[in-house]
Amino acid sequence: MNTLRFSNPVISRLAATLLIAGLGGLFAIAALAADDGGGATDPAVAQLQARWAEIRYELPEGQQAKALAELGKEAERQLAEHPDSAERLIWAGIVRSSQAGAEGGLGALGLVKQARGYLETALAQDPLALNGSAYTSLGALYYQVPGWPIGFGDDDKAEWHLQRALAIDPDGLDSLYFWGDYLHQQGRDAEARQALEKALQAPPRPGRELADAGRREEIHHLLSQLKK
Repeated sequence: MNTLRFSNPVISRLAATLLIAGLGGLFAIAALAADDGGGATDPAVAQLQARWAEIRYELPEGQQAKALAELGKEAERQLAEHPDSAERLIWAGIVRSSQAGAEGGLGALGLVKQARGYLETALAQDPLALNGSAYTSLGALYYQVPGWPIGFGDDDKAEWHLQRALAIDPDGLDSLYFWGDYLHQQGRDAEARQALEKALQAPPRPGRELADAGRREEIHHLLSQLKK
C-alpha cells in the first residue's frame, strides 16, 4: 500500500491528522455504491450487488468493514477469473470504496486508490456498463476523497464524471442522488433539491428492493439537510 511520506516530523503528524479527519468523512462512500442503474446480467455479479446492499443497509455499522473486506475478496476472486468483465471491475471498485468509508483512518486512502484503479479500468473497457455506474462511482470518489497533498480529490473531475453519468442515466436513482449530494457539498442547494426530488421519482429496479429502499432513505435524509 502506498503511503504519503513527509520529511519534517511536524508536517508528517499534521498530514496524518488531516488524513484521518478527511477520510473520516468518507463514511458517505460506504453508501457509495453507485450501485447501478439496473441490474447485473451475470448471476455471480448480482450476488455481489445483493450482499453489498445487505451489508450497507442491514448490518450494524461496527460490522460493516469486516464484511466489506470479505466481499472485496470475493469480487477480486471473480475478477481474477473474468479480468475483462467491466461489471466485476465496477463492483470491485464499489466494494473497496465502501470498505474505505466503513474503516476510515489511514488505511482508507489505499483502498480508495485501489477502487479508483478498478473504476478507471472499467471505463476503459465499457463506459456504458451498468448504466454508466463507473462514472458515478468515480465522481463520488473525486468529491469525497480529500484533495492534494492528502488524496486525489478534485471537484472539477467529480463534476465531469457525474455529468457523464447523468448523460447515460438521466433518471437513475444513484446518478441523481450523487449529483444532488455533490451539489449540496458545493453549496448549490436549490439545484441539489431538484436533483434529489427527481431521484425519488426513479423507477424501481427489479431485484434491488433493499438497495432502492436504503437509497431513498438517504435521499430523504439529505433533503432534510438542504437550506430552504
